[in-house]
Amino acid sequence: MESRVPRNLASSLSRKSKQALVLWAEGFREACCVHRVFVYCIRSRQLAIRTGQCFLLNGFIFLGSIFLLKSVIVPALQWILPDQCPESTSEGSFSCGVIMEFYSFLRLGLVQLLYVFWFFPLYILSYILSNIWYNDIAMHGFFALEEYGPTTSKSSDQKESQVSQTIVSKTKSTDFEGVMIGIAEQIYSVLLLTFFFLEITAIGFIPYIGNTLKFLLLSWMYAYYCFEYKWNLSGLSLDKRLDFFETNWTLFAGFGSPCVLVIFLFSPLVSYGVMALLFPLFVLTATGSEADTSVSLPRTKWRGSGLGRVPIFYGAHYTSMQILALFPTHGRGVPGYNES
Repeated sequence: MESRVPRNLASSLSRKSKQALVLWAEGFREACCVHRVFVYCIRSRQLAIRTGQCFLLNGFIFLGSIFLLKSVIVPALQWILPDQCPESTSEGSFSCGVIMEFYSFLRLGLVQLLYVFWFFPLYILSYILSNIWYNDIAMHGFFALEEYGPTTSKSSDQKESQVSQTIVSKTKSTDFEGVMIGIAEQIYSVLLLTFFFLEITAIGFIPYIGNTLKFLLLSWMYAYYCFEYKWNLSGLSLDKRLDFFETNWTLFAGFGSPCVLVIFLFSPLVSYGVMALLFPLFVLTATGSEADTSVSLPRTKWRGSGLGRVPIFYGAHYTSMQILALFPTHGRGVPGYNES
């Protein structure tokens, strides 16, 4: 009897490990299905325009400016203001050293001025415009997914107009209480993800295991970001999406892994540009993904239910609720956090 217990436990752990690995691989594969982007862009002209604008700003202008700085401007400054004396003599070594220090200071100052007056304003502009465009890209991609089939002949503008009218009519019929609940959920979601990001930043400083944990948590965060656009448009409640996300934690960890790889491969400024360039692609792959088709089913039907729910956002939720508790109406419309 005693030998059967460890054997059954080992068998259960082996089965769950295989299931977790399969779900992680499926999530990773779903994130890499970038061919959906081309299909959606063909179906929707407005989606193609927004995606092209995002590539132009973040790829050609932002990353192109960094490439120009590293490949042209810095080498040119090194040539104009060299860091070594052409001829070193005992008589002029002191004056040459002073000149080289001045050249080094001048090179550094010119590069810093370029960062202050070009890269940082461009970064802010890119951040603002990209977040606006991401919403448009997700919306047009959602329209393309919901309304256009592979053999559809109706124009994209006509279909998007029809879907927009449907959404507007639904919005008009929404009562005031529903609107307030929607606003409360959005505020809660912003607080939740903000504190979750701060939690990730703090965990990154833990010795030895900090970077590994940071990679995992960032994978979850970016996966949630990508699917949140789709869930907002489909009207999925915040309680439901958090429950589904934390129950299928292995799948979403796999989906977010390709998004996070670029952050660890490049410098912060370059990784932002690459991420801003690739993020709309992951949003569109999430929009077309079938990984969340079972979200409307009971939890026992979810593929990750056998692995148990991991309270990924528990710490961020607790902090968010403490902040909302400072306001007298914090309990109205704010979703609960059920760990069961």
